[in-house]
Amino acid sequence: MKSSARLAWALSTAAATFWSANAQGVTTSTGLRPSLTVSSTSGSHSATGAATPTTSSQNTDTSIVTATPSVTASLGDPLPSQAALPPVQAWCPSKIFCAGKILQTINVASPYPDSKTIVDKPTNGTASSAIAAFDAFGNNVTYGQVVDFLEDHFQGEGLELEATTLSNFPASPAAFARIPDPYVKGFTLAVHKIWNLLIRDTNESQICMGGECESSLIPLNHTFVVPGGRFREQYYWDSKFILDGLLKSELYSVANSTLHNFMDEIERFGFIPNGGRIYYLNRSQPPVFITMVLSYYNQTQDAATLSRALPIMEKELTWWQTNRSVRIKSPYTNQTRVVYHYNVNNTAPRPESYAEDYEAANGADLSTPYTDAEKGALYAELASGAESGWDYSSRWAKNPHLGDATNQTPLLRTLNVRNTTAVDLNAILYKAHIDLAKLYTFSAKSLARRVLKRADEEKASYHRDQAAMLKTAILDLFWDKDRLGFYDFNTTSNARNEQLTAAHWYPLWAGIIPNEVKSNATAAFGAFSSLNLVMRKYNGTIPATFITTGLQWDFPNAWPPHIYFALEALANVPANVSRAAIPTPQDGNSWNLLPSNHLGITQDQLPLQTTDGNNTAPAGSDINALNGTVYNGGNATEGEGWVKELQREIANRYMTSVFCSWYATGGELPGLLPRLSNDTLNLTSSTDQNGHLFEKFSALDVDSAGRGGEYAVQAGFGWTNGVLLWIASEYKDVLVRPICPNITEQAISANANTPNGGVARVIVHGVLFGLVACVLTAVGMLL
Repeated sequence: MKSSARLAWALSTAAATFWSANAQGVTTSTGLRPSLTVSSTSGSHSATGAATPTTSSQNTDTSIVTATPSVTASLGDPLPSQAALPPVQAWCPSKIFCAGKILQTINVASPYPDSKTIVDKPTNGTASSAIAAFDAFGNNVTYGQVVDFLEDHFQGEGLELEATTLSNFPASPAAFARIPDPYVKGFTLAVHKIWNLLIRDTNESQICMGGECESSLIPLNHTFVVPGGRFREQYYWDSKFILDGLLKSELYSVANSTLHNFMDEIERFGFIPNGGRIYYLNRSQPPVFITMVLSYYNQTQDAATLSRALPIMEKELTWWQTNRSVRIKSPYTNQTRVVYHYNVNNTAPRPESYAEDYEAANGADLSTPYTDAEKGALYAELASGAESGWDYSSRWAKNPHLGDATNQTPLLRTLNVRNTTAVDLNAILYKAHIDLAKLYTFSAKSLARRVLKRADEEKASYHRDQAAMLKTAILDLFWDKDRLGFYDFNTTSNARNEQLTAAHWYPLWAGIIPNEVKSNATAAFGAFSSLNLVMRKYNGTIPATFITTGLQWDFPNAWPPHIYFALEALANVPANVSRAAIPTPQDGNSWNLLPSNHLGITQDQLPLQTTDGNNTAPAGSDINALNGTVYNGGNATEGEGWVKELQREIANRYMTSVFCSWYATGGELPGLLPRLSNDTLNLTSSTDQNGHLFEKFSALDVDSAGRGGEYAVQAGFGWTNGVLLWIASEYKDVLVRPICPNITEQAISANANTPNGGVARVIVHGVLFGLVACVLTAVGMLL
C-alpha cells in the first residue's frame, strides 16, 4: 500500500473521517506492549549506508499465533448477567473493538486468558456482517454462541503485521567489537541478532480496505521494532530504549523509520498514542520522542530528518501543554507552578484490558456497588495509570500499603493517578525542552540564510527558558532537601508522597542536580544510597519501589528503563562530590547509610532477600557485599570512587539478570557456552526453548523474570535488548562473565522446604512465571 493510501485508512472510512476532524482534541493511549510485527522503510527516509529492510518470503501465516477460544462453562449455558454498558467513547468509534455490547459480552464469557487477544483479531468479513451475526443472538447469549462467533468471524491476532528481513545486517557492530570478556561479547552479539526477530512491517495484503473487514491496527508507513509477546505493534516509550540499542547495533535505517512513524502519528493525531492500535487513541505514554530525535541526530547528523522533525516536535509539546498541564500553588514556596500529570479522558474499560477493568468496577466483592460516576472515575484512573507506563504501582494508590500479592483489585480501586503530579513525567518534559533547544541550535548552525538562522536561535532560547521554569517547579514541588530525594507531588494531600520510587532517578538523568547534591559529598551519596542498598542486600537489580503489592511496577520487579535512568543519573553526579569510596556502614548494614526517611518505609518494612528455599536473609544483612564490590558486580578497581563503583555493579548485575534468565531457559553460545542439559532445563520447563529475554526482572534473583501484573510475563523483548546493548557498549571495560545460580540445587532446596515438592519450582524460578504464556504468544518469533 502506498504511504498516502495507508494514511487515509484508520480502522474504516468512518474512523479516518473522525480522526481528521478531531485530531487536535484527541487524548493519548498508554500501557501495554504487543507482540511481534514489522514494517518496511520508505526509501526517502532511510539513513545512508544502513541495513535496509525487505519483507521476508519465509514469513507466512504460519508465524501468526492464533488463540483458540475456550470457556470453562458448558457451551449451552447462558452467560451471567452483565452490568450496564459504559458510555460510548467518542475517540474509539468501532462497535467491535471498542467498549460496547460485543466487547463486553465476549469478555464476560472470558474465552481467552488475555483480554488483548480479541481486540487484536481482524474480522474475516465486513464489520456489519459480524455485528449482524452478534445481534441475532438476542439477549440470552450462551457460551457456545460466543465461541462460534469468534471462530466464524475473526482471523489470527497480529495478522496485519509481518516479519521483515534486513539486508546487510551488521554482523559485528563497532560498539561491541572491543568488549574484553568473551562471554559478555558472545552474549551481546547474540542479543544483537535478536533484532531480526522483532522487526516488523505492515502486511499490505492483510490491511482492511474499503470496508472488506475491520481491524484495530493503526498501519504504519515505515519499518519498526515491536517489544515482543502480546505486544505485537509499535509502542511509544518502549521505542526510546529500543532506539538506543538500534543505534549501538548500527541499524540506523530502522531507527530512522521508527522516528518517521512517530512523526506521521503526530501529524495525524496531534500526539503519539500509547501503541499502534485504535484502542490506544485516548492516551499517550512518557513523552520521550524529542530525546529520541536528539540521540539519533547525534549519531547520524541526519539533517533531513531533523528538518522534518522540528515543527512536529513542537506539535507534540503543545499537545502535552494543552491536555496534561496543571497549575499548582506550592505549599513550600507559595508560588504557582505549571507542571504536568497523567490525565486520560476515559469512562469505559480499556479494550485491551476489558475483563480486568470490568471486574475492578463491577466485582461481586464490592460491599456497595459503584455508581456510574464512580465507575467512570475508576476507568479514568486505570487509563491514566496505563498512560504513565507504570501500570500499575503502589505509587499511584491512596494507600500504598493496601496491596495483597494474591489480589491487587482492592489496591487498584484506590488509584489516584490524576491527582498525582509525577516527577518522572515532569523531568522528561524538562529534558524535552533542553533537547529541543539543542536541536534548534544544531539546525541554526547548518542554515545559510540569516533570517532562518535567527529564527531557530530564538526558538532555542524559548525552550531553554521553558526548561528553566520547569526546573524551578521540579525542585520546588518534588525535591526534599532533608530526605535527599525526588518524590511525586500529591494534590489530594497537597504534599509530596512518602515513598521513594525509581522515578527519583529521572530528574537526575535529565541533569537536574539539586544544590545539596552539587556541594556536599555526603549528601550526594545519600541521594544515591538506595542503589548501594539494593546492590548489597538483594541478588538482583533495581526495583521500581520497595513495597510488595503484587502489582508489576512494585517490588520485586526491576525494569530495564530504570537501569538506564539510574546509570545516567550517576553519570551526571559532579566529579567534586563523587571521588570518595562508598562509606562503610554502621554494623555492616547499608540501611544505616540512607538519609532519614529516604525510602518512606521503616527497616522492618523493607522486603527481605530470599536465600535458599523459602528462607530469608536477616533484615540487617548485606549478604552480597564483598571487598570493594558486590556479588555479580564486577571487579573492584582501586580508587574508582563511589559513582563508578555503583555504575560498575549495576551494569554487571543487569547483564547477569538478562544473561542468566536467558541461559536458564535454553540459551547457548555455540563454541563457548553449551546449552544446559534437558534434565536441568526441565526444571524451568524450557527443554524446547532457545533462551528468553524477558520484559522485566527481579530484585531478588538473577535467573528469573519479574512477577505480577494483569498479564503474563512477556518475552522478546525490545527494551530489555536495547538497554543491554547500550550497557554492553558504554560499560564494556568493566563487564565480566555473569555467575548464574545452580538451577538443580535451587530446585532441591525449594522442594525440601515446600510440602508440595515440585510446586516450589514456580516460586524459586520466576522464569516459570508466565513461561507458558511466553510460549503461546512468542513461539513464532523465538524458535
